[in-house]
Amino acid sequence: MGLEPPTAAVLQAYLLGQVDFESALAFQRRLVYDVAGDRAKAALVLCEHPPVITVGRAGSRRHILCEPDELLSRRWRVRWVNRGGGCLLHVPGQLAVYPVLPLDRLGLGLQAYLDRLQEVLVAVLDDFGVRGETRPGRPGVWVGARLIAGTGVAVRDWVAYYGAALNVNPELPPFRLVHSGGDGPMTSLERERRAPLRPALVRQRLLEHLADRFGFPRTTLFSHHPALNPRASADALATRP
Repeated sequence: MGLEPPTAAVLQAYLLGQVDFESALAFQRRLVYDVAGDRAKAALVLCEHPPVITVGRAGSRRHILCEPDELLSRRWRVRWVNRGGGCLLHVPGQLAVYPVLPLDRLGLGLQAYLDRLQEVLVAVLDDFGVRGETRPGRPGVWVGARLIAGTGVAVRDWVAYYGAALNVNPELPPFRLVHSGGDGPMTSLERERRAPLRPALVRQRLLEHLADRFGFPRTTLFSHHPALNPRASADALATRP
């Protein structure tokens, strides 16, 4: 069991709307700098991204199953990143989950942290009647043969960032064009639940489970930050049907 944060520790949660990937990454790096300078701090960024493919350390160009002309016509940028995991297609309707946490203060190694993060995702799925599972040695959460959430983290000065991408209610056909590590195209919470759901409720449950699993008794909520483009304050997840 790792060391828990002191009772005074507060998780700063940024509940944002649609944020372009580069802005979200720059914001994470700023938070990493802040947490590295004050290990009592911790943050969580929840947002969506316009379409973009990110390729982690376990990914390669062969996992992108469309030609450059099609990428151009779809306006899908490809971004090579330093997180773990493979290729992920990010689209609206997918919840990007970026905890920025001091692993040394929490008493967690990298694998233990990743395991706990995936436990959070499984707990969220369970809240909506969907049985998720993890697979040893393969990052992510599955429902049957289909990946529903990709995971991958990076660490700087023992501060973790990046995190997970959970499919809430995106359009699913585009995922056939990116191999994300499952045995078939990705699925979504709405598809597996076989009923509509409120994405804002998914976000709320995820925040609750993450705060509980990592031992934060209090959270403070923000809908914007001066470092972000003003468009990020539009709450895309809350307004999707």
